[in-house]
Amino acid sequence: MNRRKSLSRLGIGITGASFLLNGCQNSLSKKTTKTKELNSDLVIVGGSLGGCACALAGLRSGLKVILTEETDWIGGQLTSQGVPPDEHKWIERFGCNKAYRELREAIRSHYKKHYPLTEKARQARYFNPGTGSVSRLCHEPKVALSCLNEFLSPYERSGQLIVLKNTRIKAAEISADKINSVEVFDLENGDSKILRAKIFADATELGDLLPLVNCEHVVGTEGKKITGELHMPEVTAASNQQAFTMCFALDYEPDKSHIIEKPHHYDFWKNYVPDLDPPWPGKLLNFTYTHPSSLEPRRLGFNPAGPHKSGIINLWTYRRILAASQFQPSSGIGDVSLVNWPQNDYMEGNLVGVSPEEKQFHIEQSKQLSLSLIYWLQTEAPRDDGGQGWPGLRLRKDIMGTNDGLAKYPYVRESRRIKALTTILEEHCGTEARQGLLGTKKKVTAYQYPDSVGIGQYPIDLHPTSGGDNYIDFAALPFELPLGALIPQRIENLIAACKNIGTTHITNGCYRLHPVEWNIGEVAGYLAASSISLSRPIRNFAESKSLTQEFQKQIINHGVEIHWPTQL
Repeated sequence: MNRRKSLSRLGIGITGASFLLNGCQNSLSKKTTKTKELNSDLVIVGGSLGGCACALAGLRSGLKVILTEETDWIGGQLTSQGVPPDEHKWIERFGCNKAYRELREAIRSHYKKHYPLTEKARQARYFNPGTGSVSRLCHEPKVALSCLNEFLSPYERSGQLIVLKNTRIKAAEISADKINSVEVFDLENGDSKILRAKIFADATELGDLLPLVNCEHVVGTEGKKITGELHMPEVTAASNQQAFTMCFALDYEPDKSHIIEKPHHYDFWKNYVPDLDPPWPGKLLNFTYTHPSSLEPRRLGFNPAGPHKSGIINLWTYRRILAASQFQPSSGIGDVSLVNWPQNDYMEGNLVGVSPEEKQFHIEQSKQLSLSLIYWLQTEAPRDDGGQGWPGLRLRKDIMGTNDGLAKYPYVRESRRIKALTTILEEHCGTEARQGLLGTKKKVTAYQYPDSVGIGQYPIDLHPTSGGDNYIDFAALPFELPLGALIPQRIENLIAACKNIGTTHITNGCYRLHPVEWNIGEVAGYLAASSISLSRPIRNFAESKSLTQEFQKQIINHGVEIHWPTQL
């Protein structure tokens, strides 16, 4: 598909793009004033949700750990990206690691300890701060951040853990198939550090370590001829990647006006029609969208003041992270809704496989899209009563902890993916593909991996892509996580600890969610510890039946669920 890009339609060249991300300057051009070396057992590049889980598992196993993070908030999609957890319907009873459940309960306890809840909310076993429909635990990013910091801070105080925030990976030293060290730099002062370790984990949102250590990896769509998957796009295209999103939070004061300054590129985004196949039903800034599974036009509802009269859901309550009904009336706490909607999915360019200047350009343009959505909601969006706009919608900058009110980092759905010992295919977990493989229309189960180290469940949910594919969304079975998917085919001391495991463009759609990412990271941490303590190569734990079984016993003892209950 010949897609016209915003680079030309906006009349803006990437050479003029700012090199700023939430106030932190990329310091590659700065002269490094000093270089310091730090040593540990495990270096985790990236403080994503998987990175935090990896660090915690490594620390609990006695490893000395260094964790880097590009922003000043650890936690990735749960915090710096501002996305409440997407989870399966059994999450309160089973289907996730003990440590992930501890995090969820810590979040609830934080509210019960520090917030003026109603008595009903305080007594609720499964308290949901925002009562959002997308999750059983819709909450503020900063509360998850506080809980993650509480988990890790004792290890920081003891010196077992070093956390380097506002720090980005710069280079790596490798010999043969082994990583010797990585070089990182401080985004605020440009100082470089050399980090040495026995094992390295990539827990960055985009798989940033992989190209620096020459780890074979895949980006975008592999193409149907390569994977044979039922729903894989025909064309192999590294540039065909899922949309990313700059999230933000809003509250509503009906008697006031909080209209923001008109965004610079509002006129462009107001009239923007995504160029997709099948076609998008009209302008992006509209309440009519492509329904993900039916691919038919559907209307979404929106009303921050009460029930909506038209549309299949009320977007206001969809990802609401604070609900006034949960707090004492005297507290002054009102509704706050997190906006991660189809209307602010940015599909005009990529964050992977482009120059740093182009990457930053697309981040800035995605911010313009999100700001334009806010302005449109405040001034022109159609209301059920026939009016236009809700001027009382207010951008809550304090929720995201940024000057512009947008998330500290883009919500990333698709990363570089390692070429792993095991590649997870649609036929392993997709319901229709699994039935076709087994030649039955009866109920089937997902493939059971002999090296399973975790479980998860979520539909295969791919958002529109930069290459012009509309939604790819269909049922997936409760699935398992093979250990081999975390281990590169060649690099000896590298573990994938985030969304960069051995999935395909298709199966990434169900393995990218919060509890699965935590599972991936936690297992990566325990794998590093086992490799070091037994002096065995990482790949042995997936290739040796006896080592696999011993490792499975170990992680089960730590509360990792590796098989779904048979009654399911």
